[in-house]
Amino acid sequence: MNPEQRIEELSRQIEHYNFRYYQDSVSEISDFDFDKLLKELKDLEDKHPEFRKSDSPTQRVGGTITKNFETVYHRYPMLSLDNTYNEQELRNFDDRVRRGLDGEAYEYICELKFDGISLSFTYENGVLVRGITRGDGTRGDDITNNVKTIRSLPLRVKGENLPPVFEVRGEGFMPFSSFQKLNEDMDTLGENQYANPRNAASGSFKLQDSAETARRNLDCYLYSFLSDDIIFNSHEESLLALKSWGFNVSPGWRKVQTIDEVIEYIHEWEEKRTTLPLATDGIVIKINSFEQQRELGFTAKSPRWAISFKYKAENKPAILRSVNYQVGRTGAVTPVANLSDVSERDLDYKKVKGVHLSGTRVKRATLHNANEILRLDIRIGDTVFVEKSGEIIPKITGVDTEKRSQYITQAVEFPTKCPECGSELMRNEGEVAFFCPNDSHCPPQLKGRIEHYIHRKAMNLDSLGEGKIELLFDLGLVSTPADLYDLTEEKLLGLEKNIFNEETGKTKKISFREKTVENILKGIELSKTAPFKNVLFGLGIRFVGATVADKLASYFKSIDAIRAASYDELTAVPEIGGRIAMSIESYFSVPENQLLVDRLKAAGVQMESNEKPVELESNVLEGKTFVISGVFENFDRDELKIKIEANGGRILSGVSGKLNFLLAGANMGPSKLEKARKLGVTILSEEEFLGMIG
Repeated sequence: MNPEQRIEELSRQIEHYNFRYYQDSVSEISDFDFDKLLKELKDLEDKHPEFRKSDSPTQRVGGTITKNFETVYHRYPMLSLDNTYNEQELRNFDDRVRRGLDGEAYEYICELKFDGISLSFTYENGVLVRGITRGDGTRGDDITNNVKTIRSLPLRVKGENLPPVFEVRGEGFMPFSSFQKLNEDMDTLGENQYANPRNAASGSFKLQDSAETARRNLDCYLYSFLSDDIIFNSHEESLLALKSWGFNVSPGWRKVQTIDEVIEYIHEWEEKRTTLPLATDGIVIKINSFEQQRELGFTAKSPRWAISFKYKAENKPAILRSVNYQVGRTGAVTPVANLSDVSERDLDYKKVKGVHLSGTRVKRATLHNANEILRLDIRIGDTVFVEKSGEIIPKITGVDTEKRSQYITQAVEFPTKCPECGSELMRNEGEVAFFCPNDSHCPPQLKGRIEHYIHRKAMNLDSLGEGKIELLFDLGLVSTPADLYDLTEEKLLGLEKNIFNEETGKTKKISFREKTVENILKGIELSKTAPFKNVLFGLGIRFVGATVADKLASYFKSIDAIRAASYDELTAVPEIGGRIAMSIESYFSVPENQLLVDRLKAAGVQMESNEKPVELESNVLEGKTFVISGVFENFDRDELKIKIEANGGRILSGVSGKLNFLLAGANMGPSKLEKARKLGVTILSEEEFLGMIG
């Protein structure tokens, strides 16, 4: 079989397995075997690029860099829907529909309203050629390379009566599981977490690197078909056809005859929707007949034949039973509220089921820090109000002080000693968090630093994970990252342990079999090639996130230079302030940390930067500072950074009064732009910047 034929055969096989998995929920092949087929296809396409097609399954893994998202006009405007939060307004909508259709009989289609980002997909001759964001409804951004990473979205459609050109619309979203993992990664990197899955999805679909988009496991539910050719008489027919063509149509839609049935559907899904793996915020109601839709028409902003009902955030009372204190990797102590339903006030806490909130039982909620406890004036035994932020994260929003007189309550006293190791807690001036300074012996800090060290943005030891690290830590095989390099097959083979998860109440068995051990040892050996900036970030020095580690590695070039640097030498690095400098000095003053670095160096980990120094082109930007934001036509951000430094300028990470220039590309964040204008910072376009450097 020649390469072209094999590429065709592999593509057909992979798309078949994809269809069976995403449309029929059937796994006909193991993940391992599927990945082998995908790798074979990619290798063949790399060797014979002339046979690679735009709808190849390899497009789903990403890898394309988009510096500039082209603005594209929608073939059909993407209008918004009118919203309502009460049933009477739904009945008023129904009255308007009845009058608009002169008493003619009609039906509704009810669909779940998913909380994501509206997308439009254009197909030509059955092949996906374009994916566009909603934008302002008239035009949006072309994000084709990123939408191709959605595994449930067909890259090629086969079916009867397919028009030569048609458009499908849907809601791109990030499942809860992907959102939680992404925020954990952001927290590990010291970066701001996303507030909710919608914001996370919106940001992920607009990433320049489609490979990073692919890693975030986005998905999409399709809900609308458009074409110049009229091939369906109703919305119901179009949904059934989309499903048969392989599109991921939400299974929850229903055809109903009356507004009373619409309201029944809304009540039914008010609780059921919380069992779904993604965020929902309401119900969309549409007239089923396309002819009747055309008859009712549109206002300037929205269709007259559809409306959106939005659910209010569920807020319930609960009893604050106690407060636990968790110690994180950096030593920060976080108070966690233990809750029960008001009906469970007199039960032993071990027997309580918790508050039924948005489809799950909630027994715990973060209280953030000592200041939040004071702000809420919260006490043990209080009746508190709980809701889920973004339908995911439980939070306490207030206290019912009127009920306080009915029960005995007790003030919440933030501990003065670490709940794990007993060390005296500290709080730095200007910070809200108390932390445990015993970073050399406090167990959760030790374990947390190993978990941080193996992170993808640090040493990328993906063959290990929190469960395996916990097993190795509990057995005394590792207590620092350096211990990983002493592991051998003899030490690992046959290890196993049942690990109980307090959050889920489930037990997971971790076993070290031959293949697992082989992958772990290979990953540890490969980590020795990680760049110095990754190693520096992986050490977990307080306030040294990925960006700061990059700046320090570029400036000092080696770990020896950094640990020998004085406070003044550290603060001489652009954007390294006193807090970071003191943290670095403090870290290297601890003998255990010095020993860790020496052991890592002896193990062969990269402790020097091998990056080429920036070649100076001129000094025209000397003394000037820049912040880069947005997408650019001629450069990516790293290239712009190099260009600025090559001409004597310095890069800052945030907009402040010290900033000279904001280099603004397309799709930049409005908050940075507004702040720059308020502070009188000069805003440069890409063309103006190029003019500055000649």
